[in-house]
Amino acid sequence: MSRTLLSHILHRPPPLLASRGGGRGGALPSRLRTLRLNCSVAEATASGDEAPAPPARKKRVVSGVQPTGLDLYETLFFIVDLHAITLPYEAPQLSKATRSTAAIYLACGIDSSKASIFVQSHVRAHVELMWLLSSSTPIGWLNRMIQFKEKSRKAGDENVGVALLTYPVLMASDILLYQSDLVPVGEDQTQHLELTREIAERVNNLYGGRKWKKMGGRGGSLFKVPEALIPPAGARVMSLTDGLSKMSKSAPSDQSRINLLDPKDVIMNKIKRCKTDSFPGLEFDNPERPECNNLLSIYQIITGKTKEEVIRECENMNWGSFKTTLTDALIDHLQPIQVRYEEIMSDPGYLDGVLLEGSGKAAEIADITLNNFTFHSVAIKVNDYQSPE
Repeated sequence: MSRTLLSHILHRPPPLLASRGGGRGGALPSRLRTLRLNCSVAEATASGDEAPAPPARKKRVVSGVQPTGLDLYETLFFIVDLHAITLPYEAPQLSKATRSTAAIYLACGIDSSKASIFVQSHVRAHVELMWLLSSSTPIGWLNRMIQFKEKSRKAGDENVGVALLTYPVLMASDILLYQSDLVPVGEDQTQHLELTREIAERVNNLYGGRKWKKMGGRGGSLFKVPEALIPPAGARVMSLTDGLSKMSKSAPSDQSRINLLDPKDVIMNKIKRCKTDSFPGLEFDNPERPECNNLLSIYQIITGKTKEEVIRECENMNWGSFKTTLTDALIDHLQPIQVRYEEIMSDPGYLDGVLLEGSGKAAEIADITLNNFTFHSVAIKVNDYQSPE
């Protein structure tokens, strides 16, 4: 998961979203997401009375960062360390960054008593399901992925591993393992979610359709086909140095982004030097002013204000005044997160416990999906499968 401001704002939940964990033992962290399914059904009483109707299940959301919100969804958060190794990396640094990211999740407000946080690689079902899904994913679907095209062109074929091509299948596994209803994504990630939907539909047709019912199975779908949940504001946060480029931790210049752990003086310097324009006043949605729209959007998200409130406050400001206002808002917003982060990192036992418990719960849920799909896809057994609700 990116530790930039983007990763905080982009997945900052709308008031609807929430977090609640579920699952069993297994592994640890990254950027996408889940909710627990309650598969238990009340048994009939000894007297022969009919069992009461099961309560309506909460929808499941798969998400990397969703620090606040109402308890409308059951959710798991994970750190995608397996995605991080698609390009060259140093193992000790990856381990350190994984723990740091988990601590940031907690510092941003995730309640570990309601939501589970774990590391992706510690739940082996992610990789196992990826392999099974790979056998049903046409290579042409992967060749068309924009990020693979861009990164492979820059690095050259000899410097690009197979994982860079196939990691969208792992991302699909991340989502489908937990039978997710909704996936919070930024606008730049919709292609990956669409691939996940295509894979789910293809697998449902190949292994969950009528032919399995004829062979004694229960038919139905093996996987839910998830929907995108795009936040109304901050769906695509842009670079501080170029209003037409996405803010990203992989950008060469650190000046292009606000990192969650940036100290006050660094934030002040970055906002002071960020790119602006020479137009008078400030406004949203002018295509000739991408930087203006981006900085106002960041201010809107950080403060929780509406677009109309931001316009009333800022439309007559000059850039100097607005930059001071934005800097103060960023510092005020990030300071309590940074304090809590330091507290968590100073207590490694607490962090270990949170991750261990989260991985256990996640593995319990993931194993149900993996076993069901394995039974169908390799024709071991079809009698015990239950379709997702």
